[in-house]
Amino acid sequence: MTDTNSAHSEKKLVRIDISSDTVCPWCFVGKKNLDKAIASSKDKYNFEILWHPYQLSPDAPKEGIEKREFYRSKFGSRSDQMEARMSEVFRTVGLVYSLSGLTGNTMDSHRLIYFSGQQGLDKQHDLVEELGLGYFTQEKYIGDQEFLLEAAAKVGIEGAEEFLKNPNNGLKEVEEELKTYSRNITGVPYYVINGSQKLSGGQPPEVFLRAFQAATS
Repeated sequence: MTDTNSAHSEKKLVRIDISSDTVCPWCFVGKKNLDKAIASSKDKYNFEILWHPYQLSPDAPKEGIEKREFYRSKFGSRSDQMEARMSEVFRTVGLVYSLSGLTGNTMDSHRLIYFSGQQGLDKQHDLVEELGLGYFTQEKYIGDQEFLLEAAAKVGIEGAEEFLKNPNNGLKEVEEELKTYSRNITGVPYYVINGSQKLSGGQPPEVFLRAFQAATS
């Protein structure tokens, strides 16, 4: 008979620091693949996952702009190919990618992610999931406080409405994190595993599994 306590204590800790933006489709695909890797290796490792902010377009308007219009102005004729490619990639993780709806400034979503982390890293991870599903597949606008509060309620975050109401709440902390985690990276998603293994892009599950092994050996 195995002693479950000693079996549990033999699990190695894997801490994953993720820099990500809530409007970055590869970040969400990477999250889905990371979740698969975690699910298949939970017997070996205990996970601690921390989400850090990154802003792909810090000057994006707060009031929102049509996604297709925004991507055309940013990428020109390449935007149609990019949409087709993302639709294909999302299908591989069982989701339907939508470029309908608005995009815009992501600061409020990052403030909420920071706030959720104060109530538990599991809640933070679940919130990132809800925000991604809403924004990428349900045409929700990432800058819409109503959507942010709906997502917060779904994962059991308390006090979100009061927190978001004041635009200064969490702002200093998010700006500090942007300096600490985003200053030296050129794109997202970006993963640091146990401080040593570094990965970028929406990697497949097996790449994460190899990184977990390398980071704990």
